[in-house]
Amino acid sequence: MTYVVTESCIRCKYTDCVDVCPVDCFREGPNFLVIDPDECIDCTLCVAECPVEAIYAEDDVPEAQQAFKALNAELARVWKPIIERKSAPADAGQWKDVAEKLRYLER
Repeated sequence: MTYVVTESCIRCKYTDCVDVCPVDCFREGPNFLVIDPDECIDCTLCVAECPVEAIYAEDDVPEAQQAFKALNAELARVWKPIIERKSAPADAGQWKDVAEKLRYLER
């Protein structure tokens, strides 16, 4: 099983999760993070660190977010690893509770 970053991360892109990942499985896009399923060791450390509760175990991804399993795998192949925490976007707090953000995903 792997972990999956879901829609809540879009436009928030808090990187608290990156700091605790022992295998550097996070990949960074312009306004979203993904987990490389081939690198994730299922340690669960990132789940508690995400301030927007965007990370789920693969088997626990909500039904409406199932497409993010494939999206994480796809984007992990093309985005570069992120291995250090960065500041969140200045407007991340405004996006924290916004639903249906997939249309804002920048590839």
